[in-house]
Amino acid sequence: MTDPVNSPVPIVIDCDPGIDDAVALLLACASPELRILGVSTVAGNVDLEHTTRNAGRVLALAGRSDVPVAAGAGRPLVRTAPGRAEHVHGDDGVNRVKLPEPAAEPDPRPAIDLLADAIGGSADPVTLVAIGPLTNVALLYAVHPEVAATLGRVVIMGGSATVGNTTAAAEFNVWSDPEAAYRVLTDPGLDRAVPTTMVGLDLTLTVPFTEADLDTLAGGRAAGQAAAAMLRPEAERQRQTTGDATLPVHDAVAVTAVLRPDLLRTRPATITVDCSDEVTRGATVVTPAPSGAWSEVAVGASERDIVDLIVRRVGDYSW
Repeated sequence: MTDPVNSPVPIVIDCDPGIDDAVALLLACASPELRILGVSTVAGNVDLEHTTRNAGRVLALAGRSDVPVAAGAGRPLVRTAPGRAEHVHGDDGVNRVKLPEPAAEPDPRPAIDLLADAIGGSADPVTLVAIGPLTNVALLYAVHPEVAATLGRVVIMGGSATVGNTTAAAEFNVWSDPEAAYRVLTDPGLDRAVPTTMVGLDLTLTVPFTEADLDTLAGGRAAGQAAAAMLRPEAERQRQTTGDATLPVHDAVAVTAVLRPDLLRTRPATITVDCSDEVTRGATVVTPAPSGAWSEVAVGASERDIVDLIVRRVGDYSW
C-alpha cells in the first residue's frame, strides 16, 4: 500500500455530462491530489450516446485521454426515463461548445465492469464520485457486491434535504432513477457499509458562480475558456428567468468534497428515497443518525473558498 498522506486519492467518476459534470471532470483532472482510474457514463442530462461522447471530449480537452471511459445504463432500472435536461445543457449536453473529439473509442467493457476492475485492482481504497443518476452504481452493488464493499468512500451529488429542482420534492439525479438511488442511499445490501456522503441540491445551491467567476474562467487557459462557454448559456437563461445570472455548478462541488473535505460540513443521517407513485417520488427524506452512521449529508460549506478553488484550478489548468 502506498503512503496515504502523500499519495493522490484514487477515484472513479460516474457521470452524465452535462455542463456541470464537464466542470467536475475538469476539476478532477486539474487536481494532482486525485488519481482518476476511470470514468463511467449514464443517461441523464442527455442520452447515453451524448454523455459518453462528452466524457471523452472533456478528457481530450484536459489532455487525459489515458483515462478509460465506459458506457453504462441507457435507462433507469425499472421505469422509462422521466425526462432529460436539454433545456439546461443543450441538445448535445455541452451547449454546442466546440470540444476536441475523444482520442479513442469508449472502453469495450460495460461501465460496471470498468468500475469493478478499477476498484478491485487498486492497492488503495477507491472513492467513487457519482454525479449523475445512480443506475450504474446500483448495478455495481448488485452485480459486484464484493468489490463494491471494498470502496473507501462514495460521494454523491444528488438528492436534497429541503427543496427540489425537477419537482417540488425531488432533485434531478435522484428523480431520474429513484429505485437506483434507494439501493445506493437507503439499502445498499453490501456485506460492509461503505461510508457515503450525499452532497445535495440544497447545499450546492449555496455555492454559485457569479458573472465575474465566469469572466475569470474565460480569461484562463483552454479548459477555463471551454468551461465558461458551456456555462454562459444557462447563466443567461437564469438571468432572463429570474433576473439573477448566478449559477450553481453542482457536480464540481461533489469533487471538492473529495479534494478538500475541510470545505464542507457534514452530519450523520439516514437517507430514505421515495419510490412511490405520489408527487413526492424521487424525494430524499433526511433524518439525523447517530455518530458513526455509514451515511452523511453535507449541511454547510465555505462557499467562496469552494468557488475560488474550482475557478482557479480549472482556469489555470495546463498539461
